[in-house]
Amino acid sequence: MGRAHPGQRGSVTAEVAVVLPALVVLLALLLGTAHVGTVQLQLEEAARAGAREAMRGESSASVEQTVRRLAGSNATASVAFGSGWTTVEVRARVEGPVVELMGIELTATASGKEEDGG
Repeated sequence: MGRAHPGQRGSVTAEVAVVLPALVVLLALLLGTAHVGTVQLQLEEAARAGAREAMRGESSASVEQTVRRLAGSNATASVAFGSGWTTVEVRARVEGPVVELMGIELTATASGKEEDGG
């Protein structure tokens, strides 16, 4: 069976030792990016739901509660009214093992025309 030449002994171990940390960092970045995307989708859904509630005339406290239920407890919502339109903006800081170090804050907004009472 093929034995390694004396000069090549341990070269595979050294190559793995160099490549393995890079693969771990790459995997962490990929998982972090997927997590950021998931949080953004949650914020967008929370903004839409909050805007629907605000357009129906629900209180700001109710809108905030809906936003926190859908986007997480660290999310904040602001509701703005103007010219017959309601806009809800949702903000949240991304939390997680890798992405928390980057200090990423995401925002989503949703707008809709206020419903008439009739």
